Amino acid sequence: MGEAASQRVVVLGAGRVATHLVPALVHAGYDVAQVWSRTELSAHILAEPLGIPYTDDLSAIVPDADVYIACVADGALPGVAKEIVAHVKCPSHTVLFLHTAGSVSMDVWREAGATRYGILYPLQTFSKERSVDMREVSLFVEASDEASLTAVEALAYGLSTKVYRADSRRRALLHVAAVFACNFTNAMYDAAHQLLATDDIPFDVLLPLIDETAAKVHVLTPREAQTGPAVRGDVAVMQSHIDSLANNPDLQSLYAQISKMIMN
Repeated sequence: MGEAASQRVVVLGAGRVATHLVPALVHAGYDVAQVWSRTELSAHILAEPLGIPYTDDLSAIVPDADVYIACVADGALPGVAKEIVAHVKCPSHTVLFLHTAGSVSMDVWREAGATRYGILYPLQTFSKERSVDMREVSLFVEASDEASLTAVEALAYGLSTKVYRADSRRRALLHVAAVFACNFTNAMYDAAHQLLATDDIPFDVLLPLIDETAAKVHVLTPREAQTGPAVRGDVAVMQSHIDSLANNPDLQSLYAQISKMIMN
């Protein structure tokens, strides 16, 4: 706890990632000196219960922290990085600038004028309404030099037991894979929810199926765990399903394409 407590951290952003990262930093013993958000209300909601100062003014950011972590939208990163690097008063070789994006290069910090910089990318889906045990979240790190990488790893291990090095290429691949495994999967849940709703069938009936499907890939490869008409090559059942989706051509096309992918 001693080394963590000596580190003053500023978190830029109060969205989904920051909502989980800030409490984890506090729990790990870091001195979170400030939270910034473009909207004062968001900063207040995150920081006030933890007794952390907050602001919606980038020019009012604490200028002498040890670590600045940007948890902002990908498109906002270049502008935020440029402004915060210019604002920081500490010697450039002592300050560490990090961001949490999966698909943005750490070079956004170099282009903003930073000397020490890197990535702290949590591979997890975050929602403000649900708590997540950060100790179980996979954190992927990268940095501008070996000393900075050691510092990022130390911070990451203070938060999680699962820390991995990953350069921009590998991190981008992880991000794409995560979209398939999480975002697209959730879109399939939504499609199923809408289909059931047309006949007033509660989505809850699918939850045991969903839970077992997720549990199986802890012990089987996804290919070994695959079931259903496509993997059996049951053309008659698949055609029946496609016909039943006549009022939803988008889902018809999607069903056919995914079935073909499974059969191949």
